[in-house]
Amino acid sequence: MNKKKVWFITGSSTGFGRELAEAVLAQGYTVAVTARKPEVLRDLVEKYPNSVIALKLDVTKPDEVRHAVAEAVKKFGTIDVVVNNAGYGLIGAIEEASDAQIRQQFETNVFGALDVMRAVLPQMREQKSGHLLNISAVNGFVGFPFTGFLTATKFALEAFSESLSKEVEPYGIKVTIVEPGLFRTDLIKRSLVVGENRMVETYPSTFIDWLREMDGKQPGDPRKAAQAMIKVVESKNPPLRLPLGEDAILAIEAELENVRNDIAPWRQVGIDTAFEGMKAESIGG
Repeated sequence: MNKKKVWFITGSSTGFGRELAEAVLAQGYTVAVTARKPEVLRDLVEKYPNSVIALKLDVTKPDEVRHAVAEAVKKFGTIDVVVNNAGYGLIGAIEEASDAQIRQQFETNVFGALDVMRAVLPQMREQKSGHLLNISAVNGFVGFPFTGFLTATKFALEAFSESLSKEVEPYGIKVTIVEPGLFRTDLIKRSLVVGENRMVETYPSTFIDWLREMDGKQPGDPRKAAQAMIKVVESKNPPLRLPLGEDAILAIEAELENVRNDIAPWRQVGIDTAFEGMKAESIGG
């Protein structure tokens, strides 16, 4: 194995971020862990004083993003792996969320991750190496009801991750979109927000109740998810997408089939919209 990489993990206080931080530190990596309240990470600093730095970071504050990245590079000389994990879920029908809730969802899940990547990319391009792990969800590939805003942010994250992967490939930088299904973290208790304008009579969906009932019963083991992410980072040929959990894999496979079936009967209609005699080429050459 090559020299141990330096990791930078957002949202390290709980959930995937915490599990991943503990796993990479236990395996001898160097890590910059971040949280809005870095004091909650004190135990990691005390346990691994030479391998970890805890930094204050609210990803919705660009100044804090730039400062945290600069401090990590100053401390360790480089950043090899960035994990965009900070985020939360706004759930409920599309009509039910307030403007402020919607904008905050995008500020955190989309623009926060984007700011982190833009802050670290110049250094990665200069060293001609690096790996970005963007924590999406199965919702980043499949649109489920009553998760429209969470799904929209994850679709956005996946969209610019895919484009970015092609832009930075010449610089030796890898991008992997991590798509977890249901894992036994504290996400449901801590990081789910319900739309302020709840319309129970109009949208009496049992989805929110079902989701809360699933708390503590999720099939996914976050420690195994952390090991899977480490394995991807150490792979010579990491995937662009990494679905985690059989539930995520089955849902994504079903969605791929749904898309094919949806397009098939209308394929010729779409093709026939070209100017007469024009032959199409693949977009992008």
